[in-house]
Amino acid sequence: MNSTKKLIIMVLLVSTVAFARKRDPLTAAETDQLRQVTLEPEKRLKLLLKFTEARLDAIDEARADAKQAQGRGAKIHDLLEDFTYLIDEVNDNLDQYQGGRLLDKDSVKDYRKALKEVITAEDRFHARLRTLRHDAETDPQTKTEARDYMFALQDAEDDLKSSLDTAKEYSKEKEEEKPAGKPK
Repeated sequence: MNSTKKLIIMVLLVSTVAFARKRDPLTAAETDQLRQVTLEPEKRLKLLLKFTEARLDAIDEARADAKQAQGRGAKIHDLLEDFTYLIDEVNDNLDQYQGGRLLDKDSVKDYRKALKEVITAEDRFHARLRTLRHDAETDPQTKTEARDYMFALQDAEDDLKSSLDTAKEYSKEKEEEKPAGKPK
């Protein structure tokens, strides 16, 4: 076998192994729940926020449980990647529903409520990520583990900021679209 063929085979094997290791950030049950509310923006966004918060809860649990000390940094890294995926999914849904292109009249109203919930939840998420960053910079034990997840934490913070900015922008646009009160 010539060296070119060997190289191609090696690349294919490595890419196959890397692809096989790719985890799905959603459980099968979460995927099913989202599928059931595809055309209901308020319910869909609430579910995405719930799943996103569950990743932050899992990070807190991993950090608090001494039994999970082995490999904790890598586990937090994976949970932060899942968090980032879900925040991107929230943002994609906001973009999809913005303007009411895919929504009926009642769904547009529900979408407005959901926007407020997204902003509130993402503000909470931001505070929790800020706490994680602070601990990673100040606590000696966390600082050691943080080497495994600092890049993922930065990505999560950046994506969250982008999503929060988008939700606030869309919320502002929705407020401007509301008809003024009836003239007297």
